[in-house]
Amino acid sequence: MTRELAALGLSLCLLATPADHARADDLPVRKAGLWEVKMVRTGSPLPEMTMQHCTDETIDKEMNNMVSPMAKQICSKQDIQKTATGFATDSVCSVAGVSIASHSDIVGDFNSAYTVTTTSHSDLGNKGAPRDTVTKIEAKWLGACKPDQKPGDIVMPGGGFKLNVKDAAKLQNLLPGAKP
Repeated sequence: MTRELAALGLSLCLLATPADHARADDLPVRKAGLWEVKMVRTGSPLPEMTMQHCTDETIDKEMNNMVSPMAKQICSKQDIQKTATGFATDSVCSVAGVSIASHSDIVGDFNSAYTVTTTSHSDLGNKGAPRDTVTKIEAKWLGACKPDQKPGDIVMPGGGFKLNVKDAAKLQNLLPGAKP
């Protein structure tokens, strides 16, 4: 469970972290409504995953602002640049004895669909051999959130587990070195 939590925290940091020369307010926000987010990883034992995220402008901005302090604690490098097609990010983060260097290309319009392609190199320290992975996130807007959903709700595969990203802020305190 701890390894999955660390991976989730790092994934959030690597994909949504504002850097020193790009503020969270400068990053695009997704169109309000229900987004399907599909994650496919190569070079990783983690399976493909498709989840749904109900969001609005406020939640997207809060997510960027929430991730930024966590990233400052665990990332020695976090750069984001505007490109002709979207954004490019470069990060070096470490948590639970695992160091991950990554590069992401983010393209799309954030109104109907976007794609994040991340190449990363993980140094697992004494926990195993280094690993290179490619993660592709394909997100598409599905329409309005379902009646039983509120902005921030993430429904995991199988529909049985739902978490609101505002509750995820509490998980930050579980990371090693986090200050209560």
